[in-house]
Amino acid sequence: MSRRQNQFIYRDYFYIFFGASLVGLSYNIFLLPAKLAAGGLSGVSTILYELFQLSPALTQFIMNIPIFIIGWIVLGKDFSKKTLIGTFWVPFVIWLSQDIPIYVTNPFLGALYGGAVLGIGLGFVYKGNGSTGGTAAIAQIVKKFTGISSGYSQFIVDGIVVIASLIVFNLELTLFALMAIYITGKAIDVVQIDTSRTKLILIITEHEDKIQALIKDEIDRGITKVRSIGGHTQKEKTMILCVAEQQEAVHLKKRLQEDESSFVIFLNASEILGRGFTLDKYDGQKL
Repeated sequence: MSRRQNQFIYRDYFYIFFGASLVGLSYNIFLLPAKLAAGGLSGVSTILYELFQLSPALTQFIMNIPIFIIGWIVLGKDFSKKTLIGTFWVPFVIWLSQDIPIYVTNPFLGALYGGAVLGIGLGFVYKGNGSTGGTAAIAQIVKKFTGISSGYSQFIVDGIVVIASLIVFNLELTLFALMAIYITGKAIDVVQIDTSRTKLILIITEHEDKIQALIKDEIDRGITKVRSIGGHTQKEKTMILCVAEQQEAVHLKKRLQEDESSFVIFLNASEILGRGFTLDKYDGQKL
């Protein structure tokens, strides 16, 4: 392994530890004191703490164990050492900072700043090609067995948490939790320096079948293929054009990094007209 590759590995682990630490601190400083169940296992632990005074750190740790094991079995290589670190470092930081004297109880400030800090933390974890497990892993498992898209899977899983919070907390706190989820998504975009909501992805590859299957199975988007000739090698290649939402593009970028032979360009798409964007993606199709 080259020195440059080692530098990238150390950088990724730094991003994961730093980002996961911010995720844990955002929970104890903003989300838990403000009683905001902003989706994910953190939202579940907030609900259980309100009902039974269960330790959020212990709750998240215990719930992550079976999720991680099932994810490892079902998803295989998608669950790496980086996922293991991100998954269990967050509850560890929550345990370390559970008695932190600095906290916010105002739900508006909790949603605003808690969502921002949480998004910044997750953004760094994702930049390090890591994951914090939890409902993101559950959504991937649901997608694998049901065939529905990743976005729908994540929406269903987090939607259940939000509905449960509505039963335990009042409508106002639930709306603030939704606000925190929205801010978190925007903060993730800023950290990853990808501010455009939609991306045009150009992939020049000799492995078109592999890339086509990857796009279809993992982000469920259509593609256009253009035959092309390499200017230097004079070899025939395929240029694949794909338009994807922000989070889909981030996921695809991580997966494409595993294929060193492909040349990939990500462009901001200012406006997209067509199915999956201005038209219903699944209209007239059986789900």
